[in-house]
Amino acid sequence: MKRYEGLFILNTAAKEEGIKDSIDKISAEITALGGKVETVQKMEKKNFMRVADKKHTAGFYINVIFQCPETVTAQLHHRMTMNDEVFRTLFTIAPAPKAEAAA
Repeated sequence: MKRYEGLFILNTAAKEEGIKDSIDKISAEITALGGKVETVQKMEKKNFMRVADKKHTAGFYINVIFQCPETVTAQLHHRMTMNDEVFRTLFTIAPAPKAEAAA
């Protein structure tokens, strides 16, 4: 299994309270496909530098580090494009976790 970092931009039409539910759904999708979620970092709502669609001028950014087989990222990307709550996704290979210095 490879270690990936997924950046998910959530639709701003969702309320701030609904973000937790969206994060839970994303984590459930990853585990349903045989992956393992390591960390989830909820970032703030950010305005887009370039606005392609006037309905989407900003989004809530979520960073998820997870492990999964290589073939799963394409399936996960496809599932996220079908999800109305997710505006954009980006997957990159995450670096190995840094070993903590022994004291």
